[in-house]
Amino acid sequence: MDLRTKRVAGIIAQVALLLSSSYGTTGEEVCDSPLVSSLPPSSFGSSSQLSSSHAPGFAKLNRREGAGGWSPLTSDRYQWLEVDLGERTKITAVATQGRYGSSDWLISYLLMFSDTGHNWQQYRQEDSIGFFPGNSNADSVVQYKLQQPVVARFLRLIPLDWNPSGRIGLRLETYGCPYTSDVMSLDGSSSLMYRLSPRLRQTSKEVISLKFKTQRNAGILLQAGGQGGLSLSLELERGKLLLLLRQDGTSSSEPQRLVSLGSLLDDQHWHHVVLERQSAHLNLTVDKHTQSVQTPAKFSQWDIEELSVGAVQNLVISRSNYHGCLENLLYNDLNLIELVKNSDHQVTVLGNVTFSCAEPVSVAVTFPGPQSFLQLPGGMASSSGDWSVGFQFRTWNKAGLLLTFDLPQQGGVVWLYLSEARLRLQILKDGRVLLELTAGSGLSDGQWHSVDLISRRGRFTIAIDKEEGGVAHTTPPFPLTAGHQLFFGGCPAGDNSEECRNPFDIFQGCMRRLTMDNQPVDLIKVQQRLLGNYSQLQIDMCGIIDRCSPSRCEHGGRCSQSWTVFHCNCSDSGYSGATCHSSVYEPSCEAYKHNGNTSGHFYIDVDGSGPVKPQLVYCNMTEENTWMVIQHNNTELTRVRPSPGVHQHSVHFDYSSEDEQLLAVISQSEHCEQDLSYHCRMSRLLNTPEGSPFSWWLGGPGSGHLQTYWGGAQPGSQQCACGLQGDCVDPQHYCNCDASRMEWTEDSGLLIHKESLPVRSLVLGDIQRPGSEAAYRVGPLRCHGDRNFWNAAFFDKETSYLHFPTFHGELSADISFLFKTTASSGVFLENLGIKDFIRIELSSSTQVVFSFDVGNGPLEVRVESSVPLNDDRWHRVRAERNVKEASLRLDDLPAATQEAPADGHFHLQLNSQLFIGGTASRQKGFRGCIRSLQLNGVTLDLEERAKITPGVQPGCPGHCSSYGSLCQNQGRCVERANGFHCDCGLSAYTGVFCHTEVSASFRSGTSVSYTFKEPYELMRNSSALPSSIYSDMTLRGENVSLSFRTNQSPALLLYVSSYYREYLALLINKHDNLEVRYKLDSSREAEVLRSRGRSLANGQLHTVTIRRVADSVSVQIDQNAREDFNLTSDGEFRAVKSLVLGRVHDSDEMDPDLARLASLGFTGCLSVVHFNFISPLKAALLHPDTSPVIITGPLVQSSCGSSASANPYSAENTHHLSDQSGSVGSGQPLVNAIRTDSALIGGVIAVVIFVIVTGLAVTARFLYRRKETYRNQDVKEVKQEDSPDFPFNNQTDSQNISSENPKEYFI
Repeated sequence: MDLRTKRVAGIIAQVALLLSSSYGTTGEEVCDSPLVSSLPPSSFGSSSQLSSSHAPGFAKLNRREGAGGWSPLTSDRYQWLEVDLGERTKITAVATQGRYGSSDWLISYLLMFSDTGHNWQQYRQEDSIGFFPGNSNADSVVQYKLQQPVVARFLRLIPLDWNPSGRIGLRLETYGCPYTSDVMSLDGSSSLMYRLSPRLRQTSKEVISLKFKTQRNAGILLQAGGQGGLSLSLELERGKLLLLLRQDGTSSSEPQRLVSLGSLLDDQHWHHVVLERQSAHLNLTVDKHTQSVQTPAKFSQWDIEELSVGAVQNLVISRSNYHGCLENLLYNDLNLIELVKNSDHQVTVLGNVTFSCAEPVSVAVTFPGPQSFLQLPGGMASSSGDWSVGFQFRTWNKAGLLLTFDLPQQGGVVWLYLSEARLRLQILKDGRVLLELTAGSGLSDGQWHSVDLISRRGRFTIAIDKEEGGVAHTTPPFPLTAGHQLFFGGCPAGDNSEECRNPFDIFQGCMRRLTMDNQPVDLIKVQQRLLGNYSQLQIDMCGIIDRCSPSRCEHGGRCSQSWTVFHCNCSDSGYSGATCHSSVYEPSCEAYKHNGNTSGHFYIDVDGSGPVKPQLVYCNMTEENTWMVIQHNNTELTRVRPSPGVHQHSVHFDYSSEDEQLLAVISQSEHCEQDLSYHCRMSRLLNTPEGSPFSWWLGGPGSGHLQTYWGGAQPGSQQCACGLQGDCVDPQHYCNCDASRMEWTEDSGLLIHKESLPVRSLVLGDIQRPGSEAAYRVGPLRCHGDRNFWNAAFFDKETSYLHFPTFHGELSADISFLFKTTASSGVFLENLGIKDFIRIELSSSTQVVFSFDVGNGPLEVRVESSVPLNDDRWHRVRAERNVKEASLRLDDLPAATQEAPADGHFHLQLNSQLFIGGTASRQKGFRGCIRSLQLNGVTLDLEERAKITPGVQPGCPGHCSSYGSLCQNQGRCVERANGFHCDCGLSAYTGVFCHTEVSASFRSGTSVSYTFKEPYELMRNSSALPSSIYSDMTLRGENVSLSFRTNQSPALLLYVSSYYREYLALLINKHDNLEVRYKLDSSREAEVLRSRGRSLANGQLHTVTIRRVADSVSVQIDQNAREDFNLTSDGEFRAVKSLVLGRVHDSDEMDPDLARLASLGFTGCLSVVHFNFISPLKAALLHPDTSPVIITGPLVQSSCGSSASANPYSAENTHHLSDQSGSVGSGQPLVNAIRTDSALIGGVIAVVIFVIVTGLAVTARFLYRRKETYRNQDVKEVKQEDSPDFPFNNQTDSQNISSENPKEYFI
């Protein structure tokens, strides 16, 4: 390399270094140059100055001229310092310093910006924080970098707090860089039209951006027109920006609203708008908020041909054209305003367009708080007595005093105020209303509304919005002459005079354009204390904020607001809390079960506070597993009806849940399945000689993936269940139906691979051949197990913890989990930031604390429990923090809440790892179990992380200590790895919690006999004398309980006999009273114990409990008082033989009167019969094959013993799924519908066989009195009659059940 080349390379390197020093790391231009230090003193202004040495021109950072800075004449919150930067400038940072060598400095202050020196706009951090932190001494510099740079010419700083030992003192500097832009003004009749060249229309992405500023709340800002009469337009309506789609390019047709963004856009401040379009996808951004929208499909091929800004000439527009300023109007980075300046031929300008922003000066005043008022001199009445007052206001409050003044001549007072968002005027004298007027409505909508009070020629008028919003007239019987003082917005505090009284709410809002006798009021003079008086006003600005734009209400909650706060209406949303953040529903059927619920329809919210909506499902809790059942539009067995010319039958299934809900359920569940069956006669299913399937189905996410296997087989196998098991009817095929036989057969089984679920659609191919017949059934989606609910970790040391990525819950954070421990304290969770943090801990054995800091200082929410929390039982914690409040809930205790500061920080900014079970300092760690930990609806997998973390074990056993109480009626809690189940073996009840009554309807011939140990069973292992054979069943006491319902009197309810001719009988006597008869000595008469309870044979449900210990007997009926009796016998019930319910057939050894009663049998209902540890009725109904029971006569299982059926008119409250529509092809549900000759013959044969078998069974029973084998169907399934023409049952789904489900068995 020669010397010249080296020199050139060196110059290039220096230039590159110079350029790189002028740009930031992101490639953007550095914008941090000092802006104030070089300004002349004339660029500074202030409210006042202490002396010429304290003038505002000395308020430059690190300068010592004059008195070393600016100080006002008086130190109060009405002072301000103003800087004129000379032109609109980009401002990125502000720095403050106290006055040199003094005790004068600011502790906090407000920042205001303006383009014109009027209509100031307050700078807010995070859209909320209004104040900036200042200094702690006079010399140090505190610099604050603005989160969002500001473009303005004027800057104003307003002191809020200062050193209490000094006064206000200030030096400042601002940092930024020059700002260049192209600006134009449109006057409502002027416009700009840009026609795109064909080359520009071929771009894949189009971006339109601009800034606008206006005082009008309505007008068409921009319209993009294209072929086919389609157009997009951006229009202001009530201060919001709407994106509209017009179909024919005219305003006659109603446009389609695509999106609405922004609010209060008529505030005469610059607002930035960006519209991005890519195919049919649109993004609209207004200032910092973006919303996406998908347009109709025909829009994807649509091209923009022209852009119109301002007045749209080719439309007959009913609403006003845009009137205001535009800046930097760009189409794909092409500056359209610059094209106008250069007279480009593609741009057409109509009307008066100027290249500056002409802004009318309109001074507003803000009434922010309870001490705000504006006092102006009155004395307006002319010689004729005519006068007028006018003003405009905007507010969110529905009530507040607008104006009051005295009527000196009448000695009365006038009040003009808002009530229920309507304008009301009252004239009072001596507490009596002389006059009352009402006008307008909906005036708390945040829009500007004008008010005019006019008294002319004895007629008084109130007009709202120039009479458009309402007008009221009256002719008072006395002249209305205003007093010397008018008070707007409120009254002076502590004013003891009668000049101003305010019995109404304070006014919080803005006012402008005040006039008296049609003459404008100079509010700048008011600010300078040259006119009237005021307190706590913000003059020359309107400080209104729309707290509902964007809405902080989540999940469709409806936002409303007042001047200071917003409120979320969460009704019908399925969510709760201050911002509708937390779901009110459980995440799964498993969770409902562990709340003690039983089978039924429930709303579940799989991801809690996440985006997936709640869905209505059926929870079947009758089995050991808790099943979640999701229906679709056709779960019936459906016949395929061939259609001429159609070689395939296609059917689509629509589910009661949306797609994202289905996928979330499947993902969360441990196991999912769906029944798929095909019933065929000469209709092949999968295999053909070529190997390609005749039929297939689609399953999985979206529209589903192609699947060529059948229920019970493996994915991709192109087999049915019989092919996998090797038992197909034809070994050469992998499906029964592929044998193509004349007989009916089927291929059915469960689809259990979650990746292929749910079944979306089904295509059946071999249905057109002569003789082909087929039917299909796709069952509901069934899932059980909740992978999240039992996900747990055990922390066995205080120093052990799990760590996860940083938790992101900037605006809303909810945390829920369950814990159990024996320790008295420990940190459950902690995540730190630079200053912010969030933590939940067990602070003592009875207190949980939720603490956090988002920049306003630490806040704590505490919940105190009345019982110890270190009891090794599960306790549930739910914490939530949002922009309105923080809340903490422990178990079922009332929630504790802590309101957030109204104008405080609200972004939670964290950056460390999330620690579970410990802290970053490894202090105060938690010892115990944490389970089901969810953060903002996302479950953390504690078990997986625990597997690789020392000191932490996955899972956590021992659930019966917490959930064992759910097992009722002597049910026994049995531990499982994930959860528990109730063993009802020793209970007379059944069901998931041993809570379901086992009941049966008895007729006079019904008998259920339960036999205790037979003598020969005892003799086989005993060589004792015969008298000792029965000692095994000798009782010193009994515990008997049952429920009954009958109209029979007298009636025998229960009879227990022994081998020694002893017995126990429970009966209703002829007087409808309960009798208990004990015969414990065969040589003596039976002892009769009569209860005082009456009218027991009244058809109502009654419960009887009898307890005997030796010779003491107690009887209780229903909730009546217990009755005690004493027996005279020795108290031993020897050699118990059998227990009989209903008719007693072997009555030879009974007393004669009891034998007559026993022969009558029992007609009615018996339920939950319990004798010591034996449940004979349950054994007969549920376990007839394995229990020593003999059943004779008709026995009907029923729900007659449930308390709900005590009232025959009671109605069951159920959720109803909405009707699901969907195409099911030409198939229809089978309801005895398929008629074929073969099926008919098979049905006749089946009937003949059934008659023969029944006859044999009756004969055998008569000869040998063998017990009937009674098989009970599951209580949650209904067995429908078989079709006489179709040899397959149509089993309905588990939730389509009857409440009673009776079945009769005759022997």
